[in-house]
Amino acid sequence: MAAGSSMVKVCDHPLIRQALGELRRKETVPLEFRARVGELARYLSYEAARDLSVASVEIETPLMKTTAERVDEEKMILAPILRAGLAMIDGAMATFPHAQVRHIGIFRDEKTLQPVEYYCKVPAVLDPETLVLVLDPMLATGGSAIAAIDLFKKRGITRFKFICLIAAPEGIANVQSLHPEVPIYTANVDQKLNERGYIVPGLGDAGDRCFGTH
Repeated sequence: MAAGSSMVKVCDHPLIRQALGELRRKETVPLEFRARVGELARYLSYEAARDLSVASVEIETPLMKTTAERVDEEKMILAPILRAGLAMIDGAMATFPHAQVRHIGIFRDEKTLQPVEYYCKVPAVLDPETLVLVLDPMLATGGSAIAAIDLFKKRGITRFKFICLIAAPEGIANVQSLHPEVPIYTANVDQKLNERGYIVPGLGDAGDRCFGTH
């Protein structure tokens, strides 16, 4: 099963499970929904940072000089996929306050289920040493994730992490078939996609629930 891959990191923690349960409830209103998305984004970003390299720097405490460790956030990009990914950005920036933010606009055609790019605020060439964290609440078919990763690879990026709140096995398999080196961080791998391409049990349309639209 795709979820058993070493590149799929299911972040299992009581607070993560609690926040995810509140997201799934159909009674959760947009204000609370956005808050929980941000909360999970911060938890998942924290987990994604576990293997980041650090540099030793000299600092001075009130008593003496010593060494501390520092993550190089200047070579990090947070890339939320619009529009639902916008709700994840505050949580991710709480973890990485000095990272760049590059917005990617991709929507899924409801008839073909294929990704359609409509906005890209990204330079044509990027530092290949940069780590890109792609943020999207849902990994359903995987089309948007694949399109976003492709977009950055064309600009020279080779280092990625994909962060989502929930994932479908089909989406994981599709991403791994084309980008097997990209680790996926998620709060849960759900059962499957339904005939409309929605994750079940899922939490509905994340964008609509975040912003009160239908």
